[in-house]
Amino acid sequence: MFSFRLEQLAKQIDAKLHGDGNLTITGIASMKSAVSGQITFLSDKKLQNNLLECKASAVVMAEESLKYWHGAALIVKDPYLAYAKLAQCLDTTPTPAKDIATSAVIDSTARLGSNVAIGANAVIESGVILEDNCIIGAGCFVGKNTTIGAGTKLWANVSIYHNCVIGENCLIQSGTVIGADGFGYANDKGKWIKIPQLGRVVIGNNVEIGASTTIDRGALDDTIIGNGVIIDNQCQIAHNDIIGDHTAVAGGVIMAGSLTIGRHCLIGGASVINGHMEICDKVTITGMGMVMRPIRQPGVYSSGIPLQENKLWRKTASLVLHIDEMNKRLKALEKKQLNVST
Repeated sequence: MFSFRLEQLAKQIDAKLHGDGNLTITGIASMKSAVSGQITFLSDKKLQNNLLECKASAVVMAEESLKYWHGAALIVKDPYLAYAKLAQCLDTTPTPAKDIATSAVIDSTARLGSNVAIGANAVIESGVILEDNCIIGAGCFVGKNTTIGAGTKLWANVSIYHNCVIGENCLIQSGTVIGADGFGYANDKGKWIKIPQLGRVVIGNNVEIGASTTIDRGALDDTIIGNGVIIDNQCQIAHNDIIGDHTAVAGGVIMAGSLTIGRHCLIGGASVINGHMEICDKVTITGMGMVMRPIRQPGVYSSGIPLQENKLWRKTASLVLHIDEMNKRLKALEKKQLNVST
């Protein structure tokens, strides 16, 4: 168990200290569950009244909320951002591996930097480069000639195919597969002929990838994930996709092949994006968006019909199915009116 004095945490997150800086903080929790010795945060002004019943030893908050709290506090401009930094200080997540397990299978030609850890039953193939402070979890597979940058962590059972490049300080969660074949086939009179996928997956620095996500290797050119990209669980990134720096992709997103997404985009969960097109920088696609055409202007884009009672949905669906018919009737009426007026 670790502990910090409140004034230490204030320095860590560049906050203004209010109250007793010698308070001992041993953990972080929500306002509802926090107890003495823990710190919490207030980022939503609508919840200010909840501070009256909060039992935390200290709260991270904006200065305007201080009047609702009579205990110690860390005053910041952006409480949610400060919470993220604070959670890093108080993180109790164990490391995916320590030292090099005796059951790990490591080819003699693999190059390991200093302080590398490899978990039980992991396989490191020939020509692999693991730079300093890499951590490879139990049961991982790292294919031939793949390079993994310094400080990158792989949780258990991650599979990295051959010739991939992963940057520094990345975090890849369990079950993710990077570098599997893209969906490339030619049709020969009804029979599918496989097209070998000869490209790589190249991932930048400070990228985080959730559990059970798949990123396919390129057919000829590479699939590229930029610096600072975050990808949630169970996403499918197809061959030759390019995702720009600092874009965020929520869970369950499916991207078809040869898609280019710009920088600082936000892709909502369960969205489906067509391939062979471009989406410009600073685009937000709300959840369950279906993107069939290029997006050339920054902004927020949505599609789909929100959930309705079944009877109302059936009526809406019926109207949608008759749009073409109604459009023809409208054009006929407009033409008739034009003829009358002339």
